[in-house]
Amino acid sequence: MYKVQSLKNLRLPNVFILILIVFISCALLIFINFFTIKILSANRAYINGESHYSKGQKDASRHLITYLYNKDPNQWKLYNEELKVPMGDGIARKTLLKVGDNEIARQGFLTGRNHSDDLNDIVWLFVNFKKVPFLAKAIHEWEQGDNLIDELFIIGTQINAKIQFNSLTADDQKKFLHQISTISDRLTINERNFSNTLGEGTRKIKTLLTITNIIFILIIVLSVCSYYSIMVKRLTISKKEIEVKNENLILVNHELDRFVYSASHDLRSPITSLKGLIEITQLEDDIDQIKNYLQLMHKSLTKQDQFISDIIDYSKNKRKQIVMEPVSLRELFNEAISQLMHIENANKITFTQELLVDEIESDSLRLKIIISNLLSNAIKYADNNKKEMFISIKSYILDGFNKIEVTDNGIGINDECKEHIFEMYYGTNKNKGSGLGLYIVKEAVENIKGNISVFSESNIGSKFIVAIPAYYGI
Repeated sequence: MYKVQSLKNLRLPNVFILILIVFISCALLIFINFFTIKILSANRAYINGESHYSKGQKDASRHLITYLYNKDPNQWKLYNEELKVPMGDGIARKTLLKVGDNEIARQGFLTGRNHSDDLNDIVWLFVNFKKVPFLAKAIHEWEQGDNLIDELFIIGTQINAKIQFNSLTADDQKKFLHQISTISDRLTINERNFSNTLGEGTRKIKTLLTITNIIFILIIVLSVCSYYSIMVKRLTISKKEIEVKNENLILVNHELDRFVYSASHDLRSPITSLKGLIEITQLEDDIDQIKNYLQLMHKSLTKQDQFISDIIDYSKNKRKQIVMEPVSLRELFNEAISQLMHIENANKITFTQELLVDEIESDSLRLKIIISNLLSNAIKYADNNKKEMFISIKSYILDGFNKIEVTDNGIGINDECKEHIFEMYYGTNKNKGSGLGLYIVKEAVENIKGNISVFSESNIGSKFIVAIPAYYGI
């Protein structure tokens, strides 16, 4: 009965969360790759710029040495043109450190022979990442190189002055050549350190990018696999639900066929009996016999009334939603007893109540159906041959269940009947009941997630025990 409900209660992760994870992972992956490519592009531009810086410095040094010995003005001019390349980069560096991105810095990079298409990446990397260790180290090497370029500029100015005033001696030439060579060697080291630092940073970024890509790809793959697994599970559960519903429909149709057939028979039988009794009564003159016929009519109507009552209980149990609320067992028992006192021999039975549990959380409609039917059966199947007839009612809590016991010393149930008493239209005595009572009781008990058991011996009596969960999970 609870197969469909248990399948619906199976909790699965929300697929929208997995879709969101995949979407965010893809967005972050695109974002990270975009900026990583931008950083790598800027690194490439810096390394390309360093090559122009290095070539400009070396060519300037070469032209200055040539000018030192042949005093050719063209060499001095070439020296100044080549020296502008590293000096332009130096102006850009100083400007970016002081005021950030501006036209002077960009013009300095253009003077340093950097390509105009690379300017945005070069400036963006410097402004946003100048404090990142690898770039900060490269900028420091760059600064030291600029200081050496300034020294080379001073030396060039001194050489030009001496040449202009015709005061350059052979010793001066040796001294200046040594200074130029020393600066060139130191600049070579700075330039190499600058390139190596950027190369190391590029390799680290590449490694980090690879790891990041692997992580996000794994997240995406796992999310997609989880989504696929969830959808397969949901399809499987949906298929099982359909199969269970089909089984339930087959069972319901079978029960409905039996119900319609038996109900039509049981509803027509008292009417046929009444019609026959009325016809006989009309021909009878004996008052005592007429009274006897009327008593038989009354029994027939009582039986039909009980059957209609059972049909109503059956319908309510099938249609009504389960509503959990505080219910007083004492009130339900007292109400049921008072309503059943019209049954034959009910006033001869001693009722005892030992209610260790009174108020419980359950469905009042189902409890009323259960209690009313159990007490009704106990009264109907009382043993008139016994001097004392009793029905004992108990309630208590045990192992997480509220237990309700209804015990009688009635006629009991035969062993061969015990396994069938909860079946629809199975009755141990059709003259006393409709055969629906215990079937309805079992369905009502199962609807509130309980269970029912019976202990009975023929001619000794019966005990019905209903167990209802004391606490219902949400």
